[in-house]
Amino acid sequence: MDTQKTILFVDDEEKILRSIQRIMFDQSYNCLYAKSGSEALEMLKANEVHVLITDMRMPEMSGLDLLRLVKTEYPQVVRMVLSGYTQITTLLAAINQGEILRYIKKPFENEQELLTAIQDAFEYYEKNAGVQSNG
Repeated sequence: MDTQKTILFVDDEEKILRSIQRIMFDQSYNCLYAKSGSEALEMLKANEVHVLITDMRMPEMSGLDLLRLVKTEYPQVVRMVLSGYTQITTLLAAINQGEILRYIKKPFENEQELLTAIQDAFEYYEKNAGVQSNG
């Protein structure tokens, strides 16, 4: 795949987005940052996004609601969760209804954990990009 790989990070906490920006600064990905689910949906309309990484607890639209919408409207986007929220029922709903590839606990142990998850997501995207079902 020769188009630039695009990741959309969604978190309502400015300091988390800044932390991710620092980690991603020297990576070769096109990184987009949204502070809400609705902002993320606008970015998805305007950009070809390959990987979405969202927080779960956000005002207005939860990460779970965002994941459900993205699964329906942009099924090719690989979905992951980055959250400090660990209520098991919510996580299971995200996994089952949003079909997430991975859950990353926030705060992450180290930068490499996030970077490895992103690399895995792009490998998954490459393998499955042309294999989306039509029904």
